[in-house]
Order: sequence, then C-alpha cells, then structure tokens
Amino acid sequence: MNQVHYVKESGDCMRGFGYRTMKTAGGAAVAIWIAELLQLDFYVSAGIIAVLCIQKTRRKSFVSAWERLIASVIGLFTAGLVFEVVGYAFYSVAIVLMIFIPITVRLKITSGIVTSIVIMLHVYTMQSFTPALVVNEMLIIVIGVGIALLMNVYIPSNEKILDEYQVELEQYFSRILKEFAHFIRTGEDSWTGREITEAAALLHRAKNRAVQNLENHILRYEDTYYHYFKMREKQLDILERMMPLLTTIDYHVKQADMLASFLDDLAEGVQPGNTAHRYLEQLEELKQSYKEMNLPSTREEFEARASLAHLVYELDLYLQVKQQFRLTKKYGVFKAAGSQR
Repeated sequence: MNQVHYVKESGDCMRGFGYRTMKTAGGAAVAIWIAELLQLDFYVSAGIIAVLCIQKTRRKSFVSAWERLIASVIGLFTAGLVFEVVGYAFYSVAIVLMIFIPITVRLKITSGIVTSIVIMLHVYTMQSFTPALVVNEMLIIVIGVGIALLMNVYIPSNEKILDEYQVELEQYFSRILKEFAHFIRTGEDSWTGREITEAAALLHRAKNRAVQNLENHILRYEDTYYHYFKMREKQLDILERMMPLLTTIDYHVKQADMLASFLDDLAEGVQPGNTAHRYLEQLEELKQSYKEMNLPSTREEFEARASLAHLVYELDLYLQVKQQFRLTKKYGVFKAAGSQR
C-alpha cells in the first residue's frame, strides 16, 4: 500500500512540476517578447520578473505579484532620489539598499526585494533618472507582473485528487472500525494497526493538497475539503486513543457483542455526509441498555464492562466531532479561512 501511495503522489508531483515548468518558461518568453517588441531598455528583466511572480497557486501568485509591484515602484523612486542626491557611485548602491530594505520589511513586502534590486541597478547603469527611464521601468514591471498573473489564470484543479483521498481515507476508517469490532467480539490480536499509520500519512498529504486548493481561489472560495480532513484528523486521534483500551478487555461479556455490532454498523456508514446524529441516537440507546442490565457479579466482568464504557465514551466524542462538521464553508477574499474555523 505504501508503494502505491508513493507512485500516486510521485505522479501528481510530476504532473504539477511539468505544468508549472511550461507555464514559467512560456511566461518568461512572452514577457521578454512583449518588452522587446516595445523596444524597452533591459527588456530581458521583464522575463525575470515574470518568473519570480509565477507561483504554485493563484493566491500566492497574486500576493507575490502585488508585493513585487509595490516594492519595485518604491525601489525605483528610492534609487532615483538617492543617486541624484548622493551621486552615481558604488557606495550609493549600499545607501539605497540600507534605506530600501527596512522599508520593505516594515511594509511586509520583502519578497519583492530581488525584483526591486534589478530595477534599481538599471537606474545605476543608466547614470540618470529621467521620465523616459521611469516609463521604461514601469512598463517592464507591469509586463512581467501582468504576464505572470495571466499565466496563473488556469491552474489544474486539485478536487479530483482530493475526492480520491477522501474515498481512500474513508476506506481506512471503515477498516479500522471493523478491526475494533472483530477484536472486541473475538479477542484476536492479529491486526497490526497498519491502517491507522497509513491514514495519518494520507491525512497529512490531503491537508497540504487542500490548502493548495484554497489558495487557487482568490475572490471567493470554499474550505470544504480542508475542514473535512481536519475533522477526520480529530477522529483519527480518538481512534488511536481507543486502541490501548481494547487491549484491557480480557474477559468476554454480553455488552461486548452489543458494542461490536454497533461498530460494524458504524463502519458501514463512513461517508462524507453528516449522519452522526443517527449513530449518536443508537449509541445513546446502547448506553441505556447497559444501564438496565444487571450489575457485574465478578471483578473480571466489572473491569471488562468498565473498559467498554470508556470505549463508548470515546465513540461519543468521535461522533460529536463529525456532527459539528459543516459540509461547506464559504469566505470572501479578505477573510482568512483560519479566522472562522
């Protein structure tokens, strides 16, 4: 199974790598072509800016482009002012950077430092700060940033992969619950717990992929997948807590068969939809049945029933986590997903 995951993930990475490589190469070439067509000085720099602005997701690309645009404009006029006042000497470059870098740090646009240095060195190279040079540099910036944003208009959707992860994860959960039921019913301990480890690894990959999916929506987005995988992560933590409890049941009682049947039913009902209320009602009926039964007659029976009661408590928490899950959450562009979660 691990080998299958590796091959699948590697294939996803290779597809993403190939697409992004072509997008970056194409964007750089188009930016240089347009800048050269307009007969701009330093037209190759438009390609450099485009490459730096093209990111893995739309949101990152948008943020990167905005930061580089602002930083480049600030850098351009900072360089022009300092060079004209201090002079076009090598030490003037140091003065420009000592002024400019703290400004970018204060404005939190440090990702634009490299792009801005390219623009500032153009001013130093030309040894003059004229309106024609300002127009030239602004056009280079706009072309580079604009082409980068255009190249990121289309990004392959992650939703098909996320759906596959969701199905695979639910199969793991179903298998885990069935193994729990089998152990409670028979006491056989041949299960290795492999599904829990693999489910945890799958959740890690799925959450990373879901974050990318979020960042590909700029104006409005839904965090359905990310919220779903976070919910399953909490449930997996509960299942891991239940494992040591299972090993404490070394005396078979009638209540164990009742709980095993409930777990089998729960395993069959693992799905994205929120059906937790139905299972919570069944669990409440199970707890009520436990209360109506005779008290334990031996120490072994008492300990076994106590462990079962603890398992029922953990299952109640497991289902409450699912009950609180809302299938879809929408946010606007200026709302962070984490702020309402």
